[in-house]
Order: sequence, then C-alpha cells, then structure tokens
Amino acid sequence: MSPKGALLVAGTTSDAGKSVLVAGLCRMLARRGVRVAPFKAQNMSNNSVVTLDGGEIGRAQAMQAAACGLEPSVRFNPVLLKPGSDRTSQLVVRGRAVAQVSASNYIEHRQSLRAVVADELASLRTEFDVVICEGAGSPAEINLRATDLANMGLATAASLPVIVVGDIDRGGVLAHLFGTVAVLSSEDQALVAGFVINKFRGDPALLAPGLDQLRALTGRPTYGVVPFADGLWMDAEDSLGTVPDAPVGRPRAPHGSQWLRVAAVRLPRISNTTDVEALACEPGVSVHWVTEPSRLEDVDLVVVPGSKSTVSDLEWLRRNGLADAIAARGAAGLPVLGICGGYQMLGRTIDDTVESGAGAVRGLGLLDLSVEFAADKVLAQVAGRSVQFGTHSVSGYEIHHGQVVQNGDDALSTSASGISEGSLRGSVLGTHWHGLLESDDFRRSLLTWVAEKSGRTGFEVASDTSVAALREQQLDLLADLVEDNMDIDAVLDLIEHGVDPGLDTIVSRVS
Repeated sequence: MSPKGALLVAGTTSDAGKSVLVAGLCRMLARRGVRVAPFKAQNMSNNSVVTLDGGEIGRAQAMQAAACGLEPSVRFNPVLLKPGSDRTSQLVVRGRAVAQVSASNYIEHRQSLRAVVADELASLRTEFDVVICEGAGSPAEINLRATDLANMGLATAASLPVIVVGDIDRGGVLAHLFGTVAVLSSEDQALVAGFVINKFRGDPALLAPGLDQLRALTGRPTYGVVPFADGLWMDAEDSLGTVPDAPVGRPRAPHGSQWLRVAAVRLPRISNTTDVEALACEPGVSVHWVTEPSRLEDVDLVVVPGSKSTVSDLEWLRRNGLADAIAARGAAGLPVLGICGGYQMLGRTIDDTVESGAGAVRGLGLLDLSVEFAADKVLAQVAGRSVQFGTHSVSGYEIHHGQVVQNGDDALSTSASGISEGSLRGSVLGTHWHGLLESDDFRRSLLTWVAEKSGRTGFEVASDTSVAALREQQLDLLADLVEDNMDIDAVLDLIEHGVDPGLDTIVSRVS
C-alpha cells in the first residue's frame, strides 16, 4: 500500500545535501510505484530551466521531477529568486518574472507569495500520493523567520514533518544539527522529526556514539548516514560548486592518446553552470573553472557561460584581463564558445536598458553580432538541426532578455521552424540555447572540431556517451544510497503519520 502524505527536507546550510536527498527519496518512491512529486516553495538560484508550460524553475527541481518520472513544471517551484547583484534579485512567480526586489522590499510580496505557495502545495497533494518538499538555505535563519516561505514557515502552514540534513564534510555537523533545532521556537521544533548525515566517509562505528548523544540531547533519531559518493556531480544547483581551478565532474581517461582541456570562465553572476557538465561527461575532456587570464594558456577551448548580469560581468572580464586573453585566442584562431550571456559578450554591441540600465555597451567584437535587451524575457524549449559540424538533431532551452537584432556570421543551427540560431566566425562560436551541448552527436562533432583547431590529433571522442543516460544513472545511484543507508520504513511512517507529538523541546531564549 502506497504511503500518502508529505515531508520537508531542510538543511543546516546551503549545499548541505537537500536537493540530492529529495531527488533520492523521489526516485526511491517512484521505483516502488508511488505517485510522487517534488516541491520547493522558494528557490534562489541562477541555474534554471524552461518548463513545458513555458515558465522557468530551479534546475534542481527539474532534476527532482526527472527522478519522479515527471516533466518539469512551474508547480514544483512556484517562487524563484534570480540574483542580479548582491542586493537585488529578479522575482519569478509561477515561472514568470514579475519584479526586481531587494531584501528590504521583498516583504511587500510576502502575503501574495504565501498564498501562491499554499495553493500549489495543496494542489500537488491532491494529485500525488507523496510530495517531498525541499527547504531553502537553513531553517535556523531566525532573522528571516517572519517572511519564511520555504522552511519552517511552510512546515507550520502545511503541518509537514521535517528532516534536517547536515554535510559532515564541512565539519561540526553534530553542532549544526543540534543548533538548528535549538534556535527554533517550540512550535517549529515540534515539527522537526530527526536528522540525516550526508557525505560521510570512514567507519560508521566512530560516528555512532555522537549520534547517540545527539538523540539524548534532542530526543530525535538520525534516519540515516549517507556515504560520500564520488560519482554524484551532475545538475548542481548551487554556485558553491563552481570553485575556481576546480574540475567539473570526474574526468575519465581519454579514448585516444591526448586529453582535450576546457577552461570555463567562472563569472561573478554566472547562470546555468550546468551547461559545461555535458563536456565533462566525455572521456578525455578535462573541464576547469577559471577566474584569471593565466588559466587560459594552453587550453583547447574557452567557454564563456551564461550570466544574470551580462554587462556587469563583461566589465569584470575587462578589469581582470580575461577579455584581452579571450580576444587574443580568437585572433589566433583558437576555439572560444559563448553561451547565452557569454554569447552576447562576444558580439560587437549590447544595448541594455533593462537588466543593467547601461544602454549601449561595446562587446568583445569576436562575433559580428548586435544585441538589444527587451523587457519581456524569452522563455522557450527549442529543437532543430545543427548546420555546423554536421546536421545533427539538437535541442535546448532559451532564457534571456537580450535579443539578436543583427548577425553577420554563419548560423550554428536552425530551429524546427527554420529560424537561424547562433553564430560561427572563424574559431569563435556562440548560442542562446542552454542545454545544446547535451545533444550527443552535436557535442561529439564540436569536440572533434575543437581538437582539430587546437592540434590535438591524438584526441578521440567516445561513440557511446549519453548525457541523458548518465543523468539517469546518477538518479538511480541517489535512490540506491537512500535505500541502503536510511531507515526507509521510519521515513515512510513519518510521511504517512507525521511527527510524534511527544518530541522534546530544547530550551532556548527564542520565543
């Protein structure tokens, strides 16, 4: 018999493991035949995807939907904040941008957003057996409790049992778990059922006494200790994973005699970092994030990814010397790829009165391209065929205010309706299509072209790499980790029956 109910997975910090634990629970339940859906009331991320219903949601919720066997929908992430600076974010409600907000004026939207969140969660709970909700950041941000939509605010409004996950790799996880509960009000504490330890390495017997003491201190069990899994790295939501000089993914040995080296520019307001993950899936391709010019030396491809603040990030490229280094590569006939905002930066001019208000700005001039920003954002799933590097089926999605008003270069692909898209000029190319590199045949042809341009005659693409298949493998691995390392019966009971009303309250000064 399928369980019926809902659960909120909160975390001690950002990047503690909430997204992957939700995905693992969703895939585990789906494999058991349970009708399950993910839900994140409010997300803050510039990694987003376009849904079939024409909106945008956080990348993690699209990944969680896939774990459930569902297409992404704005229902799974009704409120999305996309930071454009340290002080302002674009507010996306039910998939559509509605305002620019700051931390101070966001409170003005609180009541209307609370109603949106409540309606969507209630609707999902009538349609699905189980809804697995993901919190945002940490529920211990007590200064934000009054306006909270995604953590204890959601849990109390919908009477959700809560599991708190902590990343032991960060150190101090037992203190994080205890402290998270201790700073909450007694009302909020009553909904926190227990804990999960994430990314554990070593002998579990060494951790067991600590978990026993944590239970004695809080009256709450630990539902599982999930080990560190080196194979999990795709579809990262948080930009915390884009560490300068760090590799993307887990590089695999080349099929040929040479590696292909890719430098992905880690822009300050980078968006859709997951675009380069498809390159890192290929054997013999080493992808690293870079933030300064010397890291562009001796690489075979430079990728300038998307940006939530195109003009601001373009000026950052100029200030730190990366713009000159990228221009020098283009002049030398070495491959450069721009994606979305990065594509716009490679052109001649950007006229932006919408995002930055800067007006006409000079681009890097590597492509014969002029871009004008429009108030309405382009949001679309797209498909077509490549016209460079072979005529392969390609697909992706578009999320951008900047629109091409003049393009004097060769097209990179054509849409299903025959509209030209993207640019190729010598060794420099660009596209507005996020996810284009997940088109396996096109990616292989592109990498072969890069190897030829760079003189890597010993590089060979693999013929069987499938990004979609690798993503499915990772979701199944997540489900296996959950099945093997958590007390699933206890979790299912929690979903079905809620929190034990006799849980201890940790005395604190919080009212």
